[in-house]
Amino acid sequence: MAKLQAASEHDLSAAGLASKVPAITLMFWLIKIVATTLGETGGDAVSMSLDLGYAVASVIFIGIFFLTVAVQLSVKAFHPFLYWGVIVATTTAGTTMADYATRSLGIGYTGGSAMLFALLLASLAVWYLAAGSVSVERIVSRKVETFYWITILFSQTLGTALGDWVADTNDVGYEGGAILFGAMLAIIAAAYYLTNASRTLLFWSAFILTRPLGATLGDLLDKPIDHGGLALDRFAASAVLAIAIIVLVALAGRGSERTAAKAAV
Repeated sequence: MAKLQAASEHDLSAAGLASKVPAITLMFWLIKIVATTLGETGGDAVSMSLDLGYAVASVIFIGIFFLTVAVQLSVKAFHPFLYWGVIVATTTAGTTMADYATRSLGIGYTGGSAMLFALLLASLAVWYLAAGSVSVERIVSRKVETFYWITILFSQTLGTALGDWVADTNDVGYEGGAILFGAMLAIIAAAYYLTNASRTLLFWSAFILTRPLGATLGDLLDKPIDHGGLALDRFAASAVLAIAIIVLVALAGRGSERTAAKAAV
């Protein structure tokens, strides 16, 4: 009985804490798309431009992910640059892991997408069974936040495979893939504003689809011209995208401060 009471008090205490993830606004989605694009160019820069290969690059980026997410889990409040640093770590790791699975292991884009989709569903199912919800409205406990980051890592990896599957296997091309995924995101946005569809379902659908959108945009930037890309330098493109993320996160932070100040008046 005492343990149940202590657990209840802990839950009530956690409920009063501020969420450790940002509010889901238009700026959130804009930064997410830029971050996923950086994940593609950054992942390709290490695995291809440095010629380290997908396996070695995956080990490097998974290590960075574990390091950044450990710091994220240890802090008690939301820190914008830390949060988006972990997001970028998941996108770069997702890029190289998906490429390793679909290319080095030889299971192809279709097999890789199916496998990663199954892992994503399993992650969401275990999260739901353990916490009773997969909503991202209030990420306040370490257990829930751990499920949150595991699910995001799987979704980022799946998104890379989906982007490659659409652009390469189906001969849609990088521009066509970006248009297709952009249109799908527009449909989800319309469902958000015009219907009563589950906000949690719409969030995860949009979160997954922003990754292949970023993947196709990244490939469009850095792939050779004869492969349908613009052949931009991967390191230069990654640097520009990283600067854009820093600026956008700073602007989002200022916007939040102004909103809080108005609410306090």
